[in-house]
Amino acid sequence: MLRRKARHVESVREAESVRETRDPLDEAQERRVRAVLALGGVPQSDLLDGVQQVRLRLLERAANGQEAPRDVSAWAAVVASNLAMDWHRAKRRQERLGERLASLRQHELPSGEDSSVLSLAVARGLDELPDALRQVLVLRFYADLPVRGIADELGIPEGTVKSRLHSAVRALRTRLHEDEVV
Repeated sequence: MLRRKARHVESVREAESVRETRDPLDEAQERRVRAVLALGGVPQSDLLDGVQQVRLRLLERAANGQEAPRDVSAWAAVVASNLAMDWHRAKRRQERLGERLASLRQHELPSGEDSSVLSLAVARGLDELPDALRQVLVLRFYADLPVRGIADELGIPEGTVKSRLHSAVRALRTRLHEDEVV
C-alpha cells in the first residue's frame, strides 16, 4: 500500500516537473529545426507548425518518462527531416486525390433521373449494412474523416476501421450491381 502510494506521489511529481518544463528547444535549436524543414522543401507558411511538432515530440518523450536525447539539437534535426518527408508525402497524396477527383468530374454527370435512382439505391444499400459497417462508411465518405480520425472517434484501432471500410464498400458495391444501378 505504501509502495503504491509512494509510486503515485513520484509519478505526480514527474508530471508536475514536465508541466513546469520550459520550452524544450532553445533559440539555436529552433533555428536549426526551421532550417532543416526549409531545406526539406517545407514552405515558409508551414515552418512554425513543424517546429511545434518537434517541440510536441520532445514534450511527449518527457511525459512518457523517456530520457531526453543526448544531443537534443541532432535529435530535433532528424525529427524535422522526417516531418519534411511526411509533408511531401501528404502533399503527393493530396495531388493524387485532386487528380482523381478531376478525372471523375470530366466524365459525364448522370442525368437528374439517373442521379435520383443512384441516390435511392445507395440509401437502401446503406440501410441494409450492419451498424458498424454503416458507421465507418458514413464517417469516411460523408463526414470526410480520415481513417485515424474515425478510429479516434469510435475508439477502435485503425486496422479495424480499414477492415470495416473494405467490407462496407464491397457489400455496397455488390448491392448496387445486384440492383443493376452501376
